[in-house]
Amino acid sequence: MKYELSDHAAKRLLARQIESRWIEMALTEPDLEEPDRVDSAVRHALKRIAEADNRILRVVYNATTTPSRIISVYFDRRMKGKL
Repeated sequence: MKYELSDHAAKRLLARQIESRWIEMALTEPDLEEPDRVDSAVRHALKRIAEADNRILRVVYNATTTPSRIISVYFDRRMKGKL
């Protein structure tokens, strides 16, 4: 899946040591996908990442752009034990 990173997402990717292939996994095979509560153009893809101690990666992206634009990416502590 083609995507581009916002400046914010690119910085978070490096700071949080998130691998780009994990983003691709979350976008192409999410364990859960949710709409954003505020912006209908924004989606949240969640994926359990085995190599990261089974933490849940949340990828927030604009689904209406081509390619999709990643807004933010982080491990969501609130989702621990929920997926």
